[in-house]
Amino acid sequence: MEDAVRQALNRSRVIDITTTGRRTGQARRIEIYLHSIDGRLVISGIPSPARKRDWLANVEANPVLTVHLKGSIEADLPATARPITDRAERRTILERVAQAWHRSDVDMMVEHSPLMELTIEGYPGTS
Repeated sequence: MEDAVRQALNRSRVIDITTTGRRTGQARRIEIYLHSIDGRLVISGIPSPARKRDWLANVEANPVLTVHLKGSIEADLPATARPITDRAERRTILERVAQAWHRSDVDMMVEHSPLMELTIEGYPGTS
């Protein structure tokens, strides 16, 4: 992995991800926020008790996806996602996300925010 790509992943940022539709099998691309927290790459979202995100259901059905870096560094990176369901792990991560987003509703986030960890070959290691 190029150093510039690794450095871009180390900065929390807006990215796109492409998942595979669980029913259609077609590629589905969305914009989302990537967090770099203590050497881990995580994706979260605003809490919503009313619905489950399609992208999260797609990842649960097929954890293989593509991360698209955009902006000053562009790259398409194959990744594997792991939904984070353990409450203690969710709280630890979402406390950091809430802090970054200036939110005070950590309990609501733990209960209702989508959350997954990404694994990308070569990250966080060195090239």
